[in-house]
Amino acid sequence: MRVIGTVGMPGSGKGEFAEVARDRGIPVVTMGDVVRQACRDRGLDPAENHGEVARALREEDGPLAIAERSLPMIREHLEDHDTVVVDGLRSGDEAERFEAAFGDSFLLVAIAAPAEVRAERLDLRARDDPESEGIDERDERELGFGMGEAIDRADLTIDNAGSLEAFRDRAAAVLDDETGATEVEGVERP
Repeated sequence: MRVIGTVGMPGSGKGEFAEVARDRGIPVVTMGDVVRQACRDRGLDPAENHGEVARALREEDGPLAIAERSLPMIREHLEDHDTVVVDGLRSGDEAERFEAAFGDSFLLVAIAAPAEVRAERLDLRARDDPESEGIDERDERELGFGMGEAIDRADLTIDNAGSLEAFRDRAAAVLDDETGATEVEGVERP
């Protein structure tokens, strides 16, 4: 059993890592989808209200609100799969919760890319509304959730400043072989 969590600033490549996992038949639990569903449940547009609802969930149910909603989905996938990816941790508290739930079977992977590269990627995504929240505001919001602490806790960091192909190869190395991944250029242990 292996649970691989990803953490990174908006546009860093967490979704692409998840896509590489899906291509390998590995199920993905996307924490952002939990928030998007909560937006819809409240009659709100996720593209415009994602950050507001994420904050509200944490205020209403505590800092682990989204992680706790994700745990049953992760456990359900583990009934039929050896590996599950948890896409998009936002805080050190969430990382700690998954470490408590899965012990040494939990691997936290940080995905890193420069702000200007991330801004270009975010502009291309259909689910984001750059008019409602720019990259600086998003970064500030995410860091306010404790993302910096989660990034600092990561077991591995994947550089995603270059080509999509290079990143996909790095992600595949992590997904296919947890111990040999650090032999791949662009994948580092802290």
